[in-house]
Amino acid sequence: MDHRPWNQRQQDRQARLARAAEALGPRLSGRHVATGAVTDLLHAVIEPHDRVCLEGNNQKQADFLAQALASLDPERVHHLHMVQSVLALPEHLDLFELGLASRLDFSFSGPQGARLARLVSQGRIEIGAIHTYLELFSRYFVDLTPKISLVAAQAADRHGNLYTGPNTEDTPAIVEATAFSGGIVIAQVNEVVDGALPRVDIPADWVSFVVPAPRPNFIEPLFTRDPAQISEIQVLMAMMAIKGIYARYGVQRLNHGIGFDTAAIELLLPTYGESLGLKGKICRHWALNPHPALIPAIEAGWVESIHSFGSELGMEDYIRARSDVFFTGPDGSLRSNRAFSQAAGHYACDLFIGSTLQMDLDGNSSTATLGRIAGFGGAPNMGADARGRRHASPTWLQAGEESRRGRHGAAGTPRGQKLVVQMVETFREHMQPAFVERLDAWTLAEQARMPLPPIMIYGDDVTHILTEEGIANLLLCRSDEEREQAIRGVAGYTPVGLGRDRRLVENLRDRGVIQRPADLGIDPRDATRNLLAARSMRDLVRASGGLYRPPQRFRNW
Repeated sequence: MDHRPWNQRQQDRQARLARAAEALGPRLSGRHVATGAVTDLLHAVIEPHDRVCLEGNNQKQADFLAQALASLDPERVHHLHMVQSVLALPEHLDLFELGLASRLDFSFSGPQGARLARLVSQGRIEIGAIHTYLELFSRYFVDLTPKISLVAAQAADRHGNLYTGPNTEDTPAIVEATAFSGGIVIAQVNEVVDGALPRVDIPADWVSFVVPAPRPNFIEPLFTRDPAQISEIQVLMAMMAIKGIYARYGVQRLNHGIGFDTAAIELLLPTYGESLGLKGKICRHWALNPHPALIPAIEAGWVESIHSFGSELGMEDYIRARSDVFFTGPDGSLRSNRAFSQAAGHYACDLFIGSTLQMDLDGNSSTATLGRIAGFGGAPNMGADARGRRHASPTWLQAGEESRRGRHGAAGTPRGQKLVVQMVETFREHMQPAFVERLDAWTLAEQARMPLPPIMIYGDDVTHILTEEGIANLLLCRSDEEREQAIRGVAGYTPVGLGRDRRLVENLRDRGVIQRPADLGIDPRDATRNLLAARSMRDLVRASGGLYRPPQRFRNW
């Protein structure tokens, strides 16, 4: 019989709490820690080799705790295993350069992508894996459970209950995994209130310590796109998306990736979409952050519901005034939840449309390139055919029928398929071709000794590729050769595009596998910025009736 103690996690937790109480003394009152005592608190509760989750989300950052963590003594705290969604702040990588952390499991590195690539090439960081958001959250409850979690909230009450406000994001998944496995949860808050919170998002008994931050936590308006920067090429691509994909399949439930391409689609719905008679027939239900670019479509009655991964700065009053569309609490503020919205995007949406940095001839795409490891975020879940899905919708069934007809000539077991669209211009910044013979991901895998190349969306999940050249419907391809030529056929003047078999590409166009703008009845000369329902940030404010308040950096008036 095994006579080991069965409550070691709880004993360890109690020991850490006792160390904190001794180290802090009168600077600790219940769960509340004085702001200036945060370094002593972290030294008391964190041990070498701990697995630490630092809340770095797409938008909300536990920035005060990140800075405090980076200030610890590497003689006392070292070889931490960091698990977090997003590497957004310099401190997130300072931990590795300072010798405090050595191993990393994450999802997205956005603004730190170039620095991360450099540290990985220098052997300063051991990457466990680059995850999708949903994949990482799931592992918090299995084999990557945090011992210490550092999170951010809008406010706490005197008991330690937390109110996360509109940017709940990852907080529930992080806190629950940690609090119910003998871990320590430390929350930085913007304020401590004496009375009742607007709502309780995290109960006090899940929280170990609350620390008032000296300034509000950083929030990045990541999904705001200034309509003034949308190009006419992007307008053309958006017209093709609406007429050639959304209308063709009657897409009702969808997710848009981040970018000017998809912002253009959102801004064309009340104009070009209206001219096609599509209102009420497409784009009614969304898993989406509250993109300001959607304001004109919401105001025109196109949008019925939006469930959000996070919020967006400046949208607070607008969301409160449009509570029929957004998921809000009794106080009127948005309740976002990245885990639930990711699950909705994976299983409940019929279409994902996003962009990438590189795509190969198999249709594999990646945002991990030489010199920049941006990670994946939620794209691999959004951009994947959910094999566990069992409920039907007309869009899902039509895509499944096309796929079965293309591969098997209408034979085989009937099933549906999610639409996964990669929308890319053939050349990206600095005239780098988006289409390549071999993804940089293979070289990165060799450099970082990864067991798999960091491919964001696998080619066998991609159903359509949309460029300024046209749409390639990969569902209708009958062979690998046809699939390759369909990709080459929309790759433009890149080396991949120039290597096309012109006869076969024209044959694919005759069959409707490739559709040029003219085949869709779209004249590129009509693709002007005049079609956009808003052509500036000020137009978005006007469309909102003054409810939208853009961050200062987006104001030019």
